[in-house]
Amino acid sequence: MKKHISLVIWLVLLVAISAAPVWAQFTGTVKGVAKDESGKPIQGATVELLSAENGRKINLKTNSKGEYFSIGIAFGTYKFSLMVDGKVVDFFDKVPVQAGEERVIDFDLAKEKAQAAQKAGITPEQQKKIEEVQKQNEKIKGLNAQLAEAKQLETAGDAGQAQATQLEAAGNHDQAQAKQLEAAGNYDQAISILQQAAQVDPSQDVIWANLGEVKSKAKKYPEAIEFYQKAIALKPTNGPYHSALADALAKSGQTDKAVAEWATAVQNDPTNAGTYYFNEGAVLTNTGKVDEAIAAFDKALQVDPTRAEAYYWKGVDLMGKATVKGDKMVAPPGTAEAFNRYLELAPTGRFADPAKQMLATIGAPVETTYGKSKVAPKKKP
Repeated sequence: MKKHISLVIWLVLLVAISAAPVWAQFTGTVKGVAKDESGKPIQGATVELLSAENGRKINLKTNSKGEYFSIGIAFGTYKFSLMVDGKVVDFFDKVPVQAGEERVIDFDLAKEKAQAAQKAGITPEQQKKIEEVQKQNEKIKGLNAQLAEAKQLETAGDAGQAQATQLEAAGNHDQAQAKQLEAAGNYDQAISILQQAAQVDPSQDVIWANLGEVKSKAKKYPEAIEFYQKAIALKPTNGPYHSALADALAKSGQTDKAVAEWATAVQNDPTNAGTYYFNEGAVLTNTGKVDEAIAAFDKALQVDPTRAEAYYWKGVDLMGKATVKGDKMVAPPGTAEAFNRYLELAPTGRFADPAKQMLATIGAPVETTYGKSKVAPKKKP
């Protein structure tokens, strides 16, 4: 009887002892580390195990050290995929997981990249150059994005911020900061930053031009003229520089010199001649040189017949030559045509009401479709 009991106890113990090994015979352990191309651990990535036998998927997450780990993986063949932001960046196919064993699969993107380059016959030096080009392409991509942002700001009317964004995109951080200060009206700070930049590299024409612009906005025209002249000395064929100098000369009372600078601007930059002639006409209008102003506006309109404001100011200058006959104002020929042409091009423009008032003053009708009352159709008899 005792022998029988001892045998039963021995059988129970045998079953208890062998229970764990039987379970372990059907599963294995997987673990590994995921590192990016710079050798840093990839945190929060997904390691997907896809069973070749039944298509079952097991997803494991990497910790702050890039590690992943799991026990109880059914034995079989798996595809190990490293996924970052939902995209597969590396994988190992046909990986066996044996029962009772530990399978280590590390993802090393830098090593994989080097091996791929070696297979392609690319030397480490060539690979380094390729990476430099890729970095440069990324930089250009970022630059294009910033320039696109600058274009949107410019379209929205924020010209100062647009210029600052363009300068920042080009890597001109000091000038970008100065442009932002200028846009905010902080002229002294902007000038200080630009002067420091000029001391570091006095060969950059754009720095002197920006100094001239800030000085001009601060109404320090003699200094603005000096800085624009320095910019032109470095880049004598730059039309906008000559135009900006002309504006500063005009505001300082040197009209004749300003007109000469606008002529130089037109010569060096004929594509923007319409703008330069218009600016010339505006200054001549402000200084009371009506005939010269009309001639300048005519030149602007020859280059760009759709420049609405050139028609308006031409009309204003012609009105300045009007005479009074009895109780009626008589304007020179072309006056009504100029105002009507403005209304045709800019029916809701900022000078629309003044243009109509001018026409009413000389007794001329509004001849564009804008502002006309609709005539009711005649009834059939």
